Amino acid sequence: MSTLKVLDDDFSSWKCSACGKNLEPAPVELEYLESRFTVELPSCPACGLVLIPEDLALGKMAEVESLLEDK
Repeated sequence: MSTLKVLDDDFSSWKCSACGKNLEPAPVELEYLESRFTVELPSCPACGLVLIPEDLALGKMAEVESLLEDK
């Protein structure tokens, strides 16, 4: 399965709220209604905390959830 790039913004100046490390793009596996997707999201290289920006959560992700629910 390939990794989808869903963000164009640079989050490298953002820091992890848990440990203070800079976030780096990393493949993250998301699951919803037994469907799995691997997407590139800003993540902490130390503790693994993942940032899902609000516009992504309320936009594209909400759209995909709706499509999966309609199946």
